This record gives sequence, structure tokens and C-alpha cells, in this order.
Amino acid sequence: MSDLRTPLTAWHEAHGAKMAPFAGWLMPIQYEGIIVEHQHTRQHAGLFDICHMGEFLIEGPGADEALSKAVSHNLQTLAPGKCRYGFLLNEKGGVLDDGIIYRFGPDSFMAVVNAACAANDFAVLRARLPQSVKMTDISAETGKIDLQGPESLDVLEKLLAQNFHDLGYFGFRETTWQGSPLLVSRTGYTGELGYELYIAASEAEAFWNALLADERVKPIGLGARDTLRLEAGLPLYGHDLDENHSPAEAGMGRMMTSTADYVGREGAQNIAEVLVPLRIDGRRAVRHGDVVALADGTEVGHVTSGSFAPSLGYVIAFAWVKAAHAGAENFVVRAARTELPAARVEAPFYTEGTARKKLA
Repeated sequence: MSDLRTPLTAWHEAHGAKMAPFAGWLMPIQYEGIIVEHQHTRQHAGLFDICHMGEFLIEGPGADEALSKAVSHNLQTLAPGKCRYGFLLNEKGGVLDDGIIYRFGPDSFMAVVNAACAANDFAVLRARLPQSVKMTDISAETGKIDLQGPESLDVLEKLLAQNFHDLGYFGFRETTWQGSPLLVSRTGYTGELGYELYIAASEAEAFWNALLADERVKPIGLGARDTLRLEAGLPLYGHDLDENHSPAEAGMGRMMTSTADYVGREGAQNIAEVLVPLRIDGRRAVRHGDVVALADGTEVGHVTSGSFAPSLGYVIAFAWVKAAHAGAENFVVRAARTELPAARVEAPFYTEGTARKKLA
């Protein structure tokens, strides 16, 4: 089966992007180079094609109560116009997927999920929700473009001729662009100020080009998206999160505030391993699966994500480490027949972004 194409795939190919399969989709990895694109996003505004993500509408009488029992998101305190990050868990509390839920009204929601998990997520949610609650997969008809970076607000306001300074972190607003419905949210996956832009798939390329008409904006591939999110200490499902680990093990136990009896609630706080952030001096990257050991050689875990961090000048990584050893300050990573000293640090690794700052 050939790789799936987003509404923007032809644009990427026509503009010289290096393309590669990702989660079953043919996606742009880089245009000018990962470091150049990474730094442009940190300094100006980067544009990301995220049309491959899954979007589901969940609505109808009882949707609030039923969805609260299906996912970990605390919907009791989620107001209309706000969205929240959380998890779809299995019975043991392992993470089937992570994603964001948007509340439109008392019983009206949109779930945004990872592309590789979308089909299974839809099936799991459909099975957990009563038939009286309507679920609609709108992924194919929805375009999703992310605008990230310190200049993203100015770019967005200039294009739409609207004020978005009052749009708070994890808030969203429904508006229009040239007569087409447009949903603008402010969450982000880079640590910078940033916005997610949902528009009809048929309008995605025109909207993409309108954003790129601003000289402060450049297209950014998945390579830089990965280095940006890792610096911001944000996990990637399938690497740093999986169905064999709980949110608490990933350092997200504090987020499990819902009082609903949701699937996996008890196991969500289990801790057998801990997701540990590591600093490795130098530029030699470590990879998913590399062994993590104590200084005496005892193997205690493995790397989940690792990369040279362009904003910092050294290598950073996440690693699953047995809970009994997760407090150690120093480790060794066995990468490509080389042992690299690694120090335990705190995430996020890079904290200069503006994502959580209140706007004037």
C-alpha cells in the first residue's frame, strides 16, 4: 500500500522537501535542513503540515458523562472554548494514545489524536461510548496547520485582521478565513508561542500559501518538529509513551485530576519505570533503543528519544529507567558501540519559549 498523502503533500514535493513515510503518511522531513528550520522556529515563525492527525466529533445527550469515563481528561472543569491534553488508557492504565479534547458545548467535543493511532482510537472510543452519543471521524475533511514561534501571533493577527492576544493557553476560537470556517487554538508542540489552525482540507493549501506570504514564516519539516518538541520536554507517542507505561511513569501523574471512573484510572498511577531526561555532552546523538546503564555497568533502561539539541549545543534524550534507579544522577548510554556519559537533568530541557506566558 502506498503512503497516504495530505492535502499539502504535492506542495511539499513541488518545493523540494525531503519526503519520507511517517505513521503511514508521506510527510516532509526537511526543506533547508533540520537545524536551520529549528532555529527559524525558535526565532521567528515556523509552519507545520499536521493534516495527517485524526479528528473526531463526539456529541449528543450524555456525551460529557460518557466521554469522561472513556478518557483521562478532566472534562468536569473544562469550559467551552477550552481544550485539554490527556490520555486514552487501556484497562491496566497503559497509554493507548495521547491527545487533546476540545469542548464546544455541554455535550459537544472534538478529539484530536495521533495519526498512527487514529483508527484504533476511534474503535476504542466507539466501543466505550453508548450509541446515543454520536461519533464522526472528520479527519479526511479536516486540514490542520500549526504556526509556531515567537512571531506567530503577529503573523496570525496580520493575516486574519483579528486580535488574538486574549486567547489564553489551551484556549480556542472559531472564526473564518475568506468565508471558510477556521478554528484557532493555542497549545503548541515546540515550547514556543504557537497556534493550531483547523480548516477544510480543500482550503488547506490556499491557507498555507497565505501564511507563507509573510516573510517571517517558513515551512518546517518533521525533523525539526522532533528536535523542537524534545527540547520542550514533550513526549512522542510510540517512543516516550506506549501502552506498557502509565502516565505517572511519564511524569504526568499530576495531570490525572478527573474524578470520573475512567478506564485505566487505577493503573494510571502505577510506577515500575520512570521516564528520565538526560544530557549527553557533545554532538553524537543517541537513538531509540540504546541501552542505559549505571556507572558500574548495570543495565537499567533504554533510550526512547534522543537528538542533538540545536538551541542548547549538546545531546538530550528521554529514557525509560527502572524506578529503583531513576534517581541516579549519572548514567552511561551505549550508543553504536560507544559508551557516552549521561547526566540526569530536568525537563523541559529548553525553557526560553513563550508558550505559557500571558500576552499583553
